[in-house]
Amino acid sequence: MVSSKKQFSLTRQEAQDKLLKVYKSYYNIHRFDGGESAVRDGGPVKGRTDEEVKLYIEQKDYPLIARCDFFEHSQKYVISRKAELWAADREEFLYLFNVPELTMEIFEKCKAYVCEDGMERINVGPGHMYTYLTAVFLCDSCDNNVIRAIRKTRIYKSFHFSLHGWMDYHNVVAVFDNSLVDSNYSGKSSAKFMKKIFYHKKEKES
Repeated sequence: MVSSKKQFSLTRQEAQDKLLKVYKSYYNIHRFDGGESAVRDGGPVKGRTDEEVKLYIEQKDYPLIARCDFFEHSQKYVISRKAELWAADREEFLYLFNVPELTMEIFEKCKAYVCEDGMERINVGPGHMYTYLTAVFLCDSCDNNVIRAIRKTRIYKSFHFSLHGWMDYHNVVAVFDNSLVDSNYSGKSSAKFMKKIFYHKKEKES
């Protein structure tokens, strides 16, 4: 595996804590590792409850640390709020995984879990614009074949010929032994965001 020329400024655990701290400003945080959840009023709640998720991932041995839910509702009215021109709902369900070694077996089963659990949470219907299902993997080491699989992953689904919006799957991985961040095409914005947080900032010359 090719290492990055830049070096991460955080350990894997520090990176997890940093991400969750940043996500807290935008997402409802559901922790499954014993940490404290941070859930504000948000969009409709569908799918398994937190307790059901905890039991499920313990039985299946998923390295899931947290699920982060984002909801945004936009609408446009004509003069009166009774006359709505349009409404648009945007969602993201982000799943944060933390594991020492990311193998192909772990990657595939986590990807399948994100798709299964995320699809149950999507609020499809008139006004639904899009939902992103995002898998974030933090690991110390990762095989090259897993990196290739992550890059090639593309999962997309439209609802009622896109009249009720669509779903797009994003994934991104941070490999701490190599200071490497990589993603599939849809996950490039998440990868860029993580690079800004993880890499050492260049010191200004005196």
